[in-house]
Amino acid sequence: MTAPPDLRLDTPRGGPDRARRPVYLDLTPPCNAGCPAGEDIQGWLALAREGDNEGAWRKLVAANPLPAVHGRVCYHPCENLCNRAELDSSVSIHGVERFLGDLAVERGWRLDPPPAPSGKRVLVVGAGPSGLSAAYHLARLGHRVVVRDAGAEPGGMMRYGIPAYRLPRDVLDAEIARIAALGVEIKTGSPVRDLAAERRAGNFDAVFVAVGAHLSKRVDIPAREAGRIVDAVSLLRRVAAGERPAIGRRVAVYGGGNTAMDAARVARRLGAEEALIVYRRTRAQMPAHVEEADEAEREGVKINWLRTIQAFDAPALTVELMELDEDGRPVPTGRTETLAADTVVLALGQRADTAFLRDVPGIEFTSDGTVLVSAQLMTGCPGVFAGGDMVPAERTVTVGVGHGRTAARHIDAYLRNRPAAEPARAPIAEFAGLHPWYFGDADRRQQTEQDPRSRVGDFTEVVGGFDAAQAGYEAARCLSCGTCFECDGCLGACPEGAVIKVGPGDRYRIDYDRCTGCGTCAAQCPVHAISLIPEATS
Repeated sequence: MTAPPDLRLDTPRGGPDRARRPVYLDLTPPCNAGCPAGEDIQGWLALAREGDNEGAWRKLVAANPLPAVHGRVCYHPCENLCNRAELDSSVSIHGVERFLGDLAVERGWRLDPPPAPSGKRVLVVGAGPSGLSAAYHLARLGHRVVVRDAGAEPGGMMRYGIPAYRLPRDVLDAEIARIAALGVEIKTGSPVRDLAAERRAGNFDAVFVAVGAHLSKRVDIPAREAGRIVDAVSLLRRVAAGERPAIGRRVAVYGGGNTAMDAARVARRLGAEEALIVYRRTRAQMPAHVEEADEAEREGVKINWLRTIQAFDAPALTVELMELDEDGRPVPTGRTETLAADTVVLALGQRADTAFLRDVPGIEFTSDGTVLVSAQLMTGCPGVFAGGDMVPAERTVTVGVGHGRTAARHIDAYLRNRPAAEPARAPIAEFAGLHPWYFGDADRRQQTEQDPRSRVGDFTEVVGGFDAAQAGYEAARCLSCGTCFECDGCLGACPEGAVIKVGPGDRYRIDYDRCTGCGTCAAQCPVHAISLIPEATS
């Protein structure tokens, strides 16, 4: 027989003398917490799940103006944190984001017009992801924004560093045009060489500097023909501009980052029969994202781990074999081997050209040349903010867009002479707090992909997007971690009828005159949207 409860235990119980009460308290979904762009991922997935795709897109672009871009090039750290992976596999967040972004372009959705002008002017230096993001958010706050960029077309490294097979240019152009339609003035072919003079001449009240890392780091390699050694950024830029440089049948790329992977894949599309990567560390230590290396290898790129280049005398490339010491660091072995290469592409990292900031009073630099900024992204010069690749941070499109949004919020506060409102964040909804019995198994949908053997013939996009059914299916896989999605479980489970349904979108309320604090509602809530708190005592 079931043993009776031990009434001597000092534990909360339901009954006339209520010791605790249930409250609806949204927690932070881990995907939201992990998004560098600050998106309410759970929120827009919920709208997509209900079939309100335009509403989902509008909630998405409240934080990120480039969803069709992000759906293609973001490395989706949100998916690495998705609680759904504990059941089967993470939700394809980037796949749904791309679908919404593409649908907006296809249907010509437009943003709401900005509010009344604030009378303030802001100069943005750099039309890459960070600069465009800042301009977008500042315009939506009512400020007049002028963007200056040295490139012939806006987009920064999105245009000149990411190949078209990953990011088609018509997609990029459409999303930039939407930002310009807000009244943002984008001046290309217009480098800034004296920031203080530009600020005075344009009567700008604040400046956001976000020049990308367009300068390649170099290394001296003994070579008979220096012209056969090129840097990856220049190669990618020339290809993006429509050129088809001659690189020979065999190309070696020196480096292990994402730029190295792109350079090798571009070499294959330029006609190289062999493209190989030389990297001094192991696969586990490479800075490139795993999926980038996997894509390169599927396209026939060979990666030579634990190798460093000693000399290049085309077509002979001499490399030295490395090995890891007891601390996991690569050390030379003295052993060499010869590889075949007609061209060597250097992909050893990039740096931002910050020379035009050197004479600005108050601006300080780190040892590697990046700009020191506060938590508000302001430099040591009042009213001058910086973000993106030129400050210490991970160099990705998504991080840059997040910097632009953060900077815009603090620039707005600076211009209005008031503190910026710091958004409060509830605790993260961990998987252990969910009740996954509510959810069935549902395998993740995969985006279509061209055959790796044939796709290297041109720069056509290699990964296809979801259709409406696939996107809706993926959105429905979201567990809505920590956020009520009105499943009516609490309504049906409450033995006292204390849970009252308010109406669609307005969730529920609790009649505490009826509630006994039994906790049944919280025990059955599949997503931990109900918390039990101690009853207040008088």
